[in-house]
Amino acid sequence: MQAQYAQQLCTLIETPRLLLQPLVSAHADMAFGPLQDDAIYEWISMGKPTDVGGLRDRWKGLESRTSRDGTEAWPTWAVISRDQGRMLGRVDAAINEDHVCTNFGYYFFSDFWGQGFASEAVKAAADHLLRQDIHRIVATVTVGNHASAQVLQKAGFAFTRVIPDNDTIRGELFDDEEYVRAV
Repeated sequence: MQAQYAQQLCTLIETPRLLLQPLVSAHADMAFGPLQDDAIYEWISMGKPTDVGGLRDRWKGLESRTSRDGTEAWPTWAVISRDQGRMLGRVDAAINEDHVCTNFGYYFFSDFWGQGFASEAVKAAADHLLRQDIHRIVATVTVGNHASAQVLQKAGFAFTRVIPDNDTIRGELFDDEEYVRAV
């Protein structure tokens, strides 16, 4: 995966209420506090950051927009509200050399749930990727996470299958629902 191509995938995306900014280490300062909310981790396997410096370091590593081995592009966006300039969440993707997004993910801070921000951001990011010659986008949602499944459906994703024991959350295996959006 060419680094230049990976950088091109991760450009600013604008919607009526949101800016999807390429994620940089400085976004960690806005995100660290909201990421301490246990509610965020009910449905995702991501671990809670223990300190803002460590989060900055981790996100600094994402600024290259490529996997360590260079085989995948990793566009990652901080979702920022236009009106207040607050970070609401994050959207990210892993794109292979065949121009398939094999893992499309997102999370939003609980203060912003139920307001349509996730649907708006997910649709905008997916639309952007499809315009960049990504021809298939795959996302998974833990079985039972109805709100997240609804976000994907509103963004044009279609349910394809259940994947048994696909994720580990808090040390327990969970089934995932797979959703796909394609051209």
